[in-house]
Amino acid sequence: MIYFTSDTHFGDPRVLRIDRRPFPDLASHDATLIQNWNSMVKPEDDVWHLGDFMRETGGDCDQLLSYLNGRKHLIVGNNDPETTVRARGWGSVQHYAEISVGSQLLILCHYPFRTWNKMGRKSINLHGHSHGRLKPFPRQFDVGVDAQALRPVALETILSAR
Repeated sequence: MIYFTSDTHFGDPRVLRIDRRPFPDLASHDATLIQNWNSMVKPEDDVWHLGDFMRETGGDCDQLLSYLNGRKHLIVGNNDPETTVRARGWGSVQHYAEISVGSQLLILCHYPFRTWNKMGRKSINLHGHSHGRLKPFPRQFDVGVDAQALRPVALETILSAR
């Protein structure tokens, strides 16, 4: 299976206030996101994290990655420090990616686009950054945890929602 997620902001106390995530403290926030991730993602699954993984002062990124199931790929977000980008636990790290799954082209970036490659040929733009606050365009999908019940979303769910 292939999963997508974004904007976990592990170790970042600002998300409790700014995004009004329903947790009494950061420890319970992080523990719940890890549990939600691992309840869906199996070790053999691929997970594309579309940015804003964790705060630099939030701990050891490689240790956190070791707690999370799946082969993990990072699309860099605006709040990803070098300690996150350089962590050894990522299968790949880039700012933008285009991947094909079967005949479906997926355009991956932390930011939502107004237009994207092969938009007129039914490609899909997956993004984070907006924390569920933007009205989506056709064939555009916010995979951030705030828009996805605080958990990764499977590609089959995305494809069935279009």
